[in-house]
Amino acid sequence: MNESKEGLRRGEDGLVRCAWCGGDEDYIRYHDHEWGREQRGDDEIFERLSLEVFQAGLSWLTVLRKREQFRKAFAGFKISRVALFDDRDLQRLASDPGIIRHQGKIRSTIRNAQRALDLIHEFGSLHLYLKDFRPQKRQSPLTFEAARLLSQSEQSQRLSHDLKKRGFLFVGPTTCYSLMQAIGLVDDHLQGCFRSSFSGH
Repeated sequence: MNESKEGLRRGEDGLVRCAWCGGDEDYIRYHDHEWGREQRGDDEIFERLSLEVFQAGLSWLTVLRKREQFRKAFAGFKISRVALFDDRDLQRLASDPGIIRHQGKIRSTIRNAQRALDLIHEFGSLHLYLKDFRPQKRQSPLTFEAARLLSQSEQSQRLSHDLKKRGFLFVGPTTCYSLMQAIGLVDDHLQGCFRSSFSGH
């Protein structure tokens, strides 16, 4: 199998996956069990958004390996608790070596939790808010050539614009598209990947 051409990789278990997860166990577990699968829980969606914010400009594997410490530092990403974080929490987080200590991103996570509560109050849940930005379902699997061009979409641009209007921070269209991938608003598993919705798994 030509990995560079097809964007696929066959693992030691014999399964064909999107090549971006390589052979790293953390990446493989995330690819197989989370990425592209629909998330409906408010706190789960908020966690994905927050991690995508921290990932911006960095390797996703860096964030993934710090995920458990992020959860401890941010109260399990429970929106109602993070929204109440104060300056003491900000100082605590900024000195936590187990997470990414970017003060702007830390502040934005607290701010985004507060704005997420507003969305939940208005729409009933984050899932119900986000479903209005779901693109039409693909009629054919995503090819490697098409995936190489994907970093944002018309829907992620609209989502970014709307979130910013509502006071969210660090939510550019690329971050929003990564969120859409992470929570299953889009299925970007490649043609041939065993987790593609077209594979029957």
